[in-house]
Amino acid sequence: MHEKSIAVLNEAVADEMSAVHQYMYFHFHCDDQGYDLLADLFKRTAIEEMIHVERLAERILFLKGDVEMVVADEVQKIQEIDKMLQCARKMEEDSARQYNQWANECGANADSVSKKLFEDLVADEERHYDQYDTELENLAKFGDRYLALQSIERARNRAAGPPAN
Repeated sequence: MHEKSIAVLNEAVADEMSAVHQYMYFHFHCDDQGYDLLADLFKRTAIEEMIHVERLAERILFLKGDVEMVVADEVQKIQEIDKMLQCARKMEEDSARQYNQWANECGANADSVSKKLFEDLVADEERHYDQYDTELENLAKFGDRYLALQSIERARNRAAGPPAN
């Protein structure tokens, strides 16, 4: 009865799994380069995407489907900060557009709960898009100084030692 919903929910799982892998790759490289704020942004987004996978999987199982834990895309080996942010912004934009379409499909197939799930995911993806867009604006406005400040802040925090309890 809900085969179409299960199919698009599994496509969303693949999309979210790809995002988790891509954002963790970006997190590792930002962390390695000393850009703690961006590294943290990518890590937090990856965690949110994992939560999306869980919500999608729960819905699939409720509909008596099976969760296909596949990845839609391979990790792009991007190490330049501006290109990372552009990639992330595009990923979020594409997901929001696709999830809007799937919300409409689920609604047309009398599956209002999956429709609502996709609508909620759209709101999260649009928020992520805005975060990456803001970071790109900061990078355009401040250039390398923006990244240098992150590295300096990291060095200062590490020099201060661990926080006292």
